[in-house]
This record gives sequence, C-alpha cells and structure tokens, in this order.
Amino acid sequence: MKKINVGIIGYGWAATAHIDAINATGMAQVTNVYSSRLLDDDELSVRHGGRIKSTVNLKDIYSDPNIDVIDITSYPYQHADQVVAAAKAGKHIIVEKPLTLAKRDLNRMTKAVKQAKVKTCVCFEVRFSAEFLTLKSVIDQGLVGKIHYGEVDYYHGVGPWYGQYRWNVKKEAGGSSLLSAGCHAMDALLYLMGNKDVVEVSSHSTKSKNRIFQKYEYDTTSVSILKFKDGRIGKVASVIDCLQPYYFHTHLVGSEGSILDNKFYSSKMGALNKNEWSTLATQLVDSGDVSDHPYQTQFEAFFKALRAGKEMPYTSLTDAARSHEIIFAADQSAATGKPVRIK
Repeated sequence: MKKINVGIIGYGWAATAHIDAINATGMAQVTNVYSSRLLDDDELSVRHGGRIKSTVNLKDIYSDPNIDVIDITSYPYQHADQVVAAAKAGKHIIVEKPLTLAKRDLNRMTKAVKQAKVKTCVCFEVRFSAEFLTLKSVIDQGLVGKIHYGEVDYYHGVGPWYGQYRWNVKKEAGGSSLLSAGCHAMDALLYLMGNKDVVEVSSHSTKSKNRIFQKYEYDTTSVSILKFKDGRIGKVASVIDCLQPYYFHTHLVGSEGSILDNKFYSSKMGALNKNEWSTLATQLVDSGDVSDHPYQTQFEAFFKALRAGKEMPYTSLTDAARSHEIIFAADQSAATGKPVRIK
C-alpha cells in the first residue's frame, strides 16, 4: 500500500520527534519541511532517513499535490491560520498542542476542517501513553467502580534550561500555564472522566517568587476545579514554575476503589490487601522530553483511521477543541476570580 506523504510546517524540537515517529509507523513518510530558516536537504535526509525536501516558502507546502497530510509544529499563535490554510488546501492535518491561544480561533478552525471534510489529529498524545491506556482499561472494566473524584496534575519546571522557555515566557506565545503545557493534564483528566459533561470551572492562579521564573508575563501556576453535570468533581493543577523532577500526577477515586499513578486498589478483587496498593506494570508519563512522547502510537492510530476513511479516535480537532474550551474557561475564571459556566 502506498505510503502517506507528510509535509511539516516548522522545524524545531517537536518536529524532529514527529518526523522520526511518522517514519517509524511504516505507513507514512515525511517528504517536505517548511522552515523560516534555510535547511540543508541532504543533512535533513541523512538525519531522518528518506528523501526530504525543504523550503522557506510556506505556500509550497499547501500547494504540493503530492502531500497528503500537513503536520503543524510551529509556534502556538501561528496554528489557527495554518490549520485553516491547510484545510482549504484539502490536506489532512496533524497539529501540536495547544490548538490556539485565542478562544475566537476555535470556531474558524473547526469550521474550516468541517467544510473541507479533512481528517485531523491533535497532539494530546498522553492519551496514547502506556500509563493512560492502562488506566482507561482499568476504569472501563469497572475495577474501581463509578469515579466521583479525579485529579490529574502537571509539574514541570520550564526554566532557562528548557528549550521552550525562550519563547514560552511571552504572554502572546505561551498564553497561560494551562495552554503552555498543563493542557496535557487537563485533556488527560477529560479523557478519563468525560469532556462533554463539564458544566462549570473555577480556577485560581499564582506564580513563583524565584528570579528564575520572573521573565514570565503570566501566572505560571494554576489550579482548576471542574464540576460535571452529574455532580462529579475534577481537579487540574498546572505548575510550570516548580523546582523538582517532572511529575504527571494522577489520582482517581471511585465507588469500588482508587487509582494513584501506576497503583490501584479494588474492592472487587477480594484477594487484594486493603492496606496496600497493587502496582500496574506500565510505564509512567515521566518526562517532558519530546523524544519520550508516544507520538508513534498516536500517529499509527491516525494513519489507520485515514486509510479507513474514519475520524481519528479520541484526539480529533473536534475533541481537542472541547478540551480547549474548558481551558479557556479556566483561564477566564482565574483572571476574574469567578466560576465560569460551560455551555
């Protein structure tokens, strides 16, 4: 079967991980890269395998008839215009998180994709991590019963030692703690508890006093409480100004048991010691390095869906737009000090 040809927009840290993951699927290959700076095609090809052609003219990516999918890994504030242009060009789309930094852009992005009838994949790849695939299986099998409280928290100090810091400190580029990075935790909680059932968000934010983080133009720590339609409660902390090892915290409490990161207890399994956690043999989400992200698993799911003419499971632009609506509501609540209702 013919491989799917992919063109990349933006050649940075995320793009290098995307290219290798796409090529590793065996179903697709990166053939073109757009960058604002001149790249050496031979060097690109040797580094990533296969023949890759680069360009500094963005229109070349949209107009190339041989490109089936456009993968957008540019700065977040550029995503909306590029998604709309890719859709109008009839290209299927992969786009890095966050989708956009402005709520007003969500409608025009979803409208463009719907009108063009193209398929989409948003890089909320935590859903495809071994840890969260395992946790979802435990939940779906009813081992912890009906979940009434859940929390997923993101702790990752994004300081000068981290590549994203250079542009992430700007409000117009990073947006907020949640948009910048904590969106992974928000989306993961919604994956486990349901994103269409949130009716209210209440959030507060603050920032570290450490001089390392003083260049940030927005609050770098936020805590959001989500109220679900049936009364369940969720919590997401997004902390990008911490001095500690990376930690993606998960705690889910159900009517028959609980999950804590890669540990669980279930009253439905009579032989378990109720005074001890049992360990799930799964790899934790424990790194912010893009080389450790489960892109390949997600992209394989996307390319399989493309070949079948179906929508991407779990992380289409429609699903991701809903997660972003809740994130924007949380940021609005933090700014105004008032709860925000979700339509």
